[in-house]
Amino acid sequence: MLRIRTGWCMRHAKSAVLLTNSALGKAAVLSARFPQATPFVIHPLLLSLALFIGGCSAISSTGAFLDVPQLKMNPTLLVATTRNPIDGARAKPWFGTERATAMTLARGKLVPPDEGRFSLSAVGLGDWHLESIEPVQNLSDLIGPGPEKRDILIYVHGFNQTFESAALDAARLSDGVRFHGETMVFSWPSKAKLFDYGYDRESAMWSRDALERILSRLIANPGVGRIHLVAHSVGTMLSMEALRQIYARHGMAVTDKIGAVIFASPDIDMDVFTSSVQRIPPLTPKITVITAINDRALAVAGWLAGGMTRVGAAEKAQLEKLGVRVIDASAQGWGFINHDLFLSNAEIRQVIRRALDGLPLDQS
Repeated sequence: MLRIRTGWCMRHAKSAVLLTNSALGKAAVLSARFPQATPFVIHPLLLSLALFIGGCSAISSTGAFLDVPQLKMNPTLLVATTRNPIDGARAKPWFGTERATAMTLARGKLVPPDEGRFSLSAVGLGDWHLESIEPVQNLSDLIGPGPEKRDILIYVHGFNQTFESAALDAARLSDGVRFHGETMVFSWPSKAKLFDYGYDRESAMWSRDALERILSRLIANPGVGRIHLVAHSVGTMLSMEALRQIYARHGMAVTDKIGAVIFASPDIDMDVFTSSVQRIPPLTPKITVITAINDRALAVAGWLAGGMTRVGAAEKAQLEKLGVRVIDASAQGWGFINHDLFLSNAEIRQVIRRALDGLPLDQS
């Protein structure tokens, strides 16, 4: 409704000004003949024009707030994790680095950045905070029935992440792309240490069945609309495996529910990725790969893998032949590592937003 009214204001603003100018011209004649009538003739006209413009300005400003992300209005993060809970997840750090015997579902209470004029956010230093975790028994406890279907954004983190850092990255991502649905973090057991890459890769693959169960339950949930998946680094490997498994199990029934699939700096062997994409043909056009040939973290990963090219460092043309959409972020990376551009670069976040909205990646 607000957008309709804003459009009406824009369409009628010129007419209002012209009508007011005409009325002012006639009022000027009256004022010349009857000077004492000036305050009763001209001032109300000026006031009316001011109220019209001011009202439209207020509506336009209010319309801008329609793009406020859901997480800002309701700072609650959905959690699914295969990490072991610490002390029942009652206090920080909530979940550790070991593999749990069962997946935990929970609701995380977030604290958004203070956006006041004199806050840290005003100078670009504000950030999200995770305040508490409330475990629940079932996924329906997190996403119950509602008047409308809700889209879900699932974030699957990469190598060397604590539970808290993964949860906060999910919040930053959702906020950065102005997502208008529920946000979930799927956190697998990372050691959160630079030299435990091997353990992290195995833990990620070990968690693929759990991610498949989450996807299956969300697909079956009548309150859920489209399910978007954003995975980073090693997290893309387990996400691809989960997609393969769920497509093998449910076939075409999953294609309408799966929305955008974003693989940011994917740490996957190029041959493995090619084989996987060929197994999920209806989902392939939904996949967007964010690459950077100057991603030094993937260069190290490729070296550790025996010199095999990682998808996130592959040539754009090579990936496009597979039918996926590709955005080459090499020119956007001004840092030394260039492995988290999906979080740190505003232009890449805009690309992700367009992919989530089902729009062409190139705005031109």
